[in-house]
Amino acid sequence: MTETVGVAIITHNAAAHMRRCLPPIVQSTLAPRILVVNSSSTDGTVDIAREMNVEVLVIPRHEFNHGATRELARRTLGTDIVVMMTPDAYLTSPDALAKLVAPIRARSASVSYGRQIPRSGADFFESYLRSFNYPATSHVRSIEDADTYGAYSSFCSNAFAAYRNSALDQIGGFAPTLAHEDAVAAARVLRAGHRIAYVAEATVTHSHASSLPSEFRRYFDAGYSRAQFAADLEFPGGHERLGRRYVRGLFKAVMQQPWRLPYALAHAATKWIGYKLGSRAIRWSPTRCARFSGQEYYWVR
Repeated sequence: MTETVGVAIITHNAAAHMRRCLPPIVQSTLAPRILVVNSSSTDGTVDIAREMNVEVLVIPRHEFNHGATRELARRTLGTDIVVMMTPDAYLTSPDALAKLVAPIRARSASVSYGRQIPRSGADFFESYLRSFNYPATSHVRSIEDADTYGAYSSFCSNAFAAYRNSALDQIGGFAPTLAHEDAVAAARVLRAGHRIAYVAEATVTHSHASSLPSEFRRYFDAGYSRAQFAADLEFPGGHERLGRRYVRGLFKAVMQQPWRLPYALAHAATKWIGYKLGSRAIRWSPTRCARFSGQEYYWVR
């Protein structure tokens, strides 16, 4: 019996992306069930999704949560395999979806994530981040490989990732989180005895140009989430070892273009300060956290 596949696309004011994001998913040979989850957009996102004959689930903006909303989406779909996407991740071909879920269908992994390549016109820093996180070679890893991969063991991105729903059921699904719901789920799935596949042949175009303030807020949220789920995300060497490897590689690349060095220093320092501050903010009040976070709505309950 062929396993069913669902695709959940988590959106807010994403009208500019929908006509590029949806067509290759609709055209996939998998014929997936497609669900656009929308947190009360005001720009016509929902209208475009309905025009393209996909299912829509609208939730209040203040109820959005990276983990809880995706948990709602995958339970609404109820398929054997669920693919999580963001609307600004564009499949490079209609067969990218089939390639992504192939390791799960083959039962060589219970989680898989694809390769993200920089958008056209991407700057040096967003391109470097993609090359660091998404190498050209596929692999499958298990908890036995933790010494090799360290903190990267639980790396996964819900911009383009697939899960066997029964594995998510086993760990209680996606946890409510400020950020990194994908890494938390991947870590728990690993510890439950499953494997994660990185599928370099399954590609999406996905990258962002970020200002230093937005990088600070993003890494504040990352630090907070990693402190909140420290027991799940603790792997040999810790996350800071991975961060040091990123910085070493970044500066090695920057030395080929030395005029970028001042911004590279500011870029690395901003991320580090944001992350360290976020990791200590676990003891702060929600009001104080909201001043530094990139998701003010998270703190209003």
